[in-house]
Amino acid sequence: MRPLWSIAAWEAIRGDSFVPVLNSAASIELIHTYSLVHDDLPCMDDDNERRGSPTVHIAFGEAPALLVGDALLTEAFRLASEPSEIMAATRAHVVAEIAEAAGFMGMIGGQAADIGLAGKVEDVETLKRLHEGKTGALIRISTRVGAICAEATPQDLAAITEYGQCIGLAFQLADDVLDAEEDAGDGGPPSYATLLGVEECQRQASTLRDQAIAALTPFGARGAILEKLARYTVDRDI
Repeated sequence: MRPLWSIAAWEAIRGDSFVPVLNSAASIELIHTYSLVHDDLPCMDDDNERRGSPTVHIAFGEAPALLVGDALLTEAFRLASEPSEIMAATRAHVVAEIAEAAGFMGMIGGQAADIGLAGKVEDVETLKRLHEGKTGALIRISTRVGAICAEATPQDLAAITEYGQCIGLAFQLADDVLDAEEDAGDGGPPSYATLLGVEECQRQASTLRDQAIAALTPFGARGAILEKLARYTVDRDI
């Protein structure tokens, strides 16, 4: 979904062909995929399956899985910086923003908290900070990248960022609702569902969805795809 958010943000600003934003959109998905490969490793979550298939280290070994993740991360930045219709200064801006979102200020910081480097996660505020990095940072940057590539005004970029911030948290809340039954039975780490309860998770996710949609008001009909993605994030039905 992350590349779709970039494309939809481009269309909300420009309303024309989204081809110029594809490299930047794809680079974020490469980073997301690398994070999944590394997250599954024995030294992290030690997962044997992802989406019904063997994880990379199970299928090919730990060393290949480590290198696959490294290669995906490196290729992401090569792709985002590759000459294109996007102006060089804008590409540099995008690369810097993606690096921040994927690094210790964003996703890596969230991963560090997830494995306990900042102590146990025992309350909602700590869990929120964790997911703002681990999950939310890449979703937020996905929307910002589309807007930045489209040369959004500061006001439009702020609106897109507000959308991305809201929908990043809504995404995790909705996921925790879907996983609530499994989480309750496996004694795993705390989730929003275990800390708040499923009904409160659903309520907060719906509120965030509505806030995200409200942020799209300046874009009128051009924000329709972003709105559909917001509804899908929470309702999982378009």
